[in-house]
Amino acid sequence: MKLWQKENTSTAETIEKFTVGKDREMDLYLAAADVLGSLAHTHMLESIGLLTKEELTQIHASLKHIYQDIQKGQFVIEDGIEDVHSQIEWLLTQTLGETGKKIHSGRSRNDQVLTDIKLFLRDQVTTIANETKRLFDLLNTLSDQYKDILLPGYTHLQIAMPSSFGLWFGAYAESLVDDMLVLQSTYKITNKNPLGSGAGYGSSFPLNRTLTTQLLGFETLNYNVVYAQMTRGKTEYSVATSIAAIASTLSRLAMDVCLYNSQNFSFITLPDDLTTGSSIMPHKKNPDVAELLRGKTNRLKALPQELALLMSNLPSGYHREMQLTKEILFPALDEILNCLQITHFMLEHVRVKEDILQDSRYHYLFSVERVNELVLQGVAFRDAYKQVGKEIADGTYIPNLNIQHTHEGSIGNLCNAQIATEMQKVMDSFNFEKAEKAVIDLLSA
Repeated sequence: MKLWQKENTSTAETIEKFTVGKDREMDLYLAAADVLGSLAHTHMLESIGLLTKEELTQIHASLKHIYQDIQKGQFVIEDGIEDVHSQIEWLLTQTLGETGKKIHSGRSRNDQVLTDIKLFLRDQVTTIANETKRLFDLLNTLSDQYKDILLPGYTHLQIAMPSSFGLWFGAYAESLVDDMLVLQSTYKITNKNPLGSGAGYGSSFPLNRTLTTQLLGFETLNYNVVYAQMTRGKTEYSVATSIAAIASTLSRLAMDVCLYNSQNFSFITLPDDLTTGSSIMPHKKNPDVAELLRGKTNRLKALPQELALLMSNLPSGYHREMQLTKEILFPALDEILNCLQITHFMLEHVRVKEDILQDSRYHYLFSVERVNELVLQGVAFRDAYKQVGKEIADGTYIPNLNIQHTHEGSIGNLCNAQIATEMQKVMDSFNFEKAEKAVIDLLSA
């Protein structure tokens, strides 16, 4: 069954296999969203006289039954049925006969899948935001917990100045705040209603697009019907960009864990059940979790480029290669969520080493402290810099291990409360509650 198929037409099996590809598999991601879109669309059709109240009641009862099957994992796209839209319409037709065939009035498969994707991605962005916030909270807690434990700071992979575990954990926490701002922009782009744009040129039916916008909890419409179709690929690219931003933070953190866990650094240790061994070296405890996290997130950073290349040089209107955006992006959504969760699990169990800077190899970290000490005594900075350089060269340098950093964001004043406030501001501005309430209302009406 195909929504576009007419009588006495068929498609060669080879062509069908090539054109459908992985689309049926990817469409399972969209099943719940397709039901929600159909609930709103048919409600609107009844409001403009294209369905009777009795027909609407029957359709909604059947759609909600399908939705329950989807939530239970019992929904499948059967052999011979092209996509999720066809499967749901076929189920309705089997149950309701001719009434089931009416749900496609005023709608194209183009705006139907656009709506499905936006609803699905909106839900996924919500989940990613919540998982990112959960990781942020852990990093902020660890920053407070280990704020007084010092750590070497590096530039050019050379020891530079004193840092702390409070600074280290807190840096990644604040990085996630900026990543969340990117995700917030994605949510705003995603949270616009394309339903009613048809194949990209609207409909002669008196559709009420404002009503479906309200029913589905979208913030607003994609008003221009041509542009609504142009958001296919653009929306996915925006989501990919936000995934890549979070992945960039996680991959850098993973690299730090690999480095700091090695014997030559030995700043942190991972418990035995978070490491793997060697087939030949009995002493090995490899940080495979962090290494795979680094690899997976590095792959995710390529997502925007892959989507950009797929969509490059396409004129306005729908083009079939747009279906490939699903097989690029949808598995990546699972991947970023898995990476966020495994990062949280890893950091929950990481062990921090104390008294690292007591080792004489790190004493040059305090050279700037010695320069600043002289400046506070009235010596000009450039002269103080030269004097400490001479002390280091002739072996008379004695480090002062008591550091006094008090400015905002420094070792002694991490500003974690302020960073947490910034994160909460971003979370509050998503306004997830509006969309969540709309879905609940639509399913319970």
